[in-house]
Amino acid sequence: MSKEATDLMMKLITERSVVKQDVYKRTYAAFQELKSILSEVVEEVQDAFGDQDERVQFYFKDKGDYEAEVKIAGDVLIFYMHTNVFQFDKSNSVWKTSYLQQNELNGYVGVINIYNFLADSIKYQRMQDAGYMIGRIFINHEDHFLVQGKRQLGYLFNDFVNGKIDRATLKEVVQSSIIYTLGFDLYAPPYQAVQQVTVGQIEAMSSHLKIATGKRLGFKFASEQDIIE
Repeated sequence: MSKEATDLMMKLITERSVVKQDVYKRTYAAFQELKSILSEVVEEVQDAFGDQDERVQFYFKDKGDYEAEVKIAGDVLIFYMHTNVFQFDKSNSVWKTSYLQQNELNGYVGVINIYNFLADSIKYQRMQDAGYMIGRIFINHEDHFLVQGKRQLGYLFNDFVNGKIDRATLKEVVQSSIIYTLGFDLYAPPYQAVQQVTVGQIEAMSSHLKIATGKRLGFKFASEQDIIE
């Protein structure tokens, strides 16, 4: 192996691998903070709701280092940290900023995904039910962050150059996720999509009412055209 090849490999390992380890460390720390915030927000919502109706339930579940789950009334939000580090797609507008142009290593990010499911889908283990990604949080090695997502999630937290992740900002992201979810209603599927049913599906329904359900069954999530690219 030539010295030039060895030097190039050492440069890549020294620069990129170290940065990726830093990104993972920052994202992991942010996710642990996020779990604390989720517990806090659920408690605040539950206290504010009080005993108005015992049928309306709330909970927070810490499901390990990389996953957390909250139930707010009829919805469940699952927060999932990916263990890998990614680089922004070259078509993303962040590459046009001086922050990334001056140092492309700033474009390496960890990812925390936010999914929304119907609470009954989780309760009755309806494995065919659809959930939706409503947002994802990107965090780099300097704690700069960006949220890509639906409606307010997509435009409130999109300043990657100046935005820094901290507890207050994470709490805003959590609150915005819950607000969006509560306003994201279950639609009845088109009649043509459910006019035929198999014997197997009927038998499944008789045990756990397992008919495929999702908030936008029959419609593509991307059709709302409000994801920030």
